[in-house]
Amino acid sequence: MLASRFFDHEKGGWAFLAVLLAAIIVVPFANLLIPEDSVFHLSTYTVTLLGKYLCYALLAIALDLVWGYCGILSLGHGAFFALGGYAMGMYLMRQVGSRGVYGHPELPDFMVFLDWESLPWYWLGFDQFWFAMLMVMLVPGLLAFVFGWLAFRSRVSGVYLSIMTQALTYALMLAFFRNEMGFGGNNGLTDFKDILGASLQSDTTRVLLFVSSAVALATGYLLCRYIVTSKLGRVVTAVRDAEARTRFIGYRVELYQVWIFTVSAVIAGIAGALYVPQVGIINPSEFQPLNSIELVVWVALGGRGTLYGAALGAGLVNYFKTFLTGALPEIWLFVLGALFVVVTVLLPKGVVGMWNQLTNRESHDQ
Repeated sequence: MLASRFFDHEKGGWAFLAVLLAAIIVVPFANLLIPEDSVFHLSTYTVTLLGKYLCYALLAIALDLVWGYCGILSLGHGAFFALGGYAMGMYLMRQVGSRGVYGHPELPDFMVFLDWESLPWYWLGFDQFWFAMLMVMLVPGLLAFVFGWLAFRSRVSGVYLSIMTQALTYALMLAFFRNEMGFGGNNGLTDFKDILGASLQSDTTRVLLFVSSAVALATGYLLCRYIVTSKLGRVVTAVRDAEARTRFIGYRVELYQVWIFTVSAVIAGIAGALYVPQVGIINPSEFQPLNSIELVVWVALGGRGTLYGAALGAGLVNYFKTFLTGALPEIWLFVLGALFVVVTVLLPKGVVGMWNQLTNRESHDQ
């Protein structure tokens, strides 16, 4: 009953989860058990790259939840992603201890370099993994709740809301660039050693991070699918399609908008937390507005309002980004811009929408 509710007329959802399950089984086997000289061996670099793509896919699903189903085009989800990443980075920095360059048992290297005498109060507690994970969800969620409450109660919508979310992430980027903030300034947080006592350079740790990202992506997809198929989700969809009419029949639209916006921000923060130990760094560049705009392209390309389409778009765009930034780095941004134009003009429903139209046409012909 629950499965039919989740995936009624959604074969793509089953396929998406099947691919994730296959990846969880195949990738660890190919990396840890197959000899390095075999053609079937998967390098640790590739495992890390795939894990990064999975984090991006989770972030894309978070945006699709608010944009595809509630009609809120957020250009600030990169900020929630980065805040979750910084919370994880703070935990990882506290684990370094006296193994840092300056050998201080408590202060991170950048604080010693800047002559900080003691740990700031907002760094306290980050030596505990449970506390860091709580902050990964609480900080982005609280920021989204406060911002959403003020914006949606004032009935800010459309392009004005998009501009405000972009201004939010830009303001945070400028703030985190300052050394006085205590987050590493321009260099950010890096030189991580281990997580939960396991070395981040270990192949096993890299594989476990990949598996954790895949599980988080599947869980995030199922959670979002549960939300959009629930009664609350149907109200949210009604807000997207006819906000004034939904408000007229008695629903407090702003409450639903704040709720869905906050849940989406928490998911984005979790994606950022999984991203940081795999790439080994978090700095203010993650806040830059271009990242949030690029995220919109991922969702639009895959197909908004589908969830798994957003994940597909994130994987496709980032795969080509990895290839082009290595082969032809000077043209990547032009390709991204052209891709956005092509999707807007030729694929308004994205790759998944185009595929659904083709399959529906074939079924009708038969």
